Amino acid sequence: MTDGVILLVEDNPSDVKLTQRALDQNQISNKLVHVEDGREALDYLFGTGQYADRDVRDVPTVVLLDLKLPKVDGLEVLKEIRANEDTRLLPVVILTSSSQESDIVSSYELGANSYIRKPVSFTQFAEAVRTLGLYWLLMNESPSGK
Repeated sequence: MTDGVILLVEDNPSDVKLTQRALDQNQISNKLVHVEDGREALDYLFGTGQYADRDVRDVPTVVLLDLKLPKVDGLEVLKEIRANEDTRLLPVVILTSSSQESDIVSSYELGANSYIRKPVSFTQFAEAVRTLGLYWLLMNESPSGK
């Protein structure tokens, strides 16, 4: 599976490594762009801060967004993604360890496309990433130009 960028918004280095390993194991060769906090995610998406030279028309294929992030939390990132005309249709998958009902409800109310609780074992995690890849990178049809 190739093409578009996967934006991974994750502050836990172990989860970043697990995600990359799961993508590799499932032969998902899309470029993985990793940012460590919500502020950096917004800078990347909107071409500000250290990403001021990035072409913001090059929107990721999918965003894998953790909720518990430093600087700007995942729900605020999601809110800003949905408030911007250029990113409002961008597929956002919440990938978090939180199983709190309030996080699940808030994520969907703010426009998350999916909510996945991180499995504990690598085998479960790799299967979740494989399924994500199959759906969001191969099967899902996005609007033209987005």
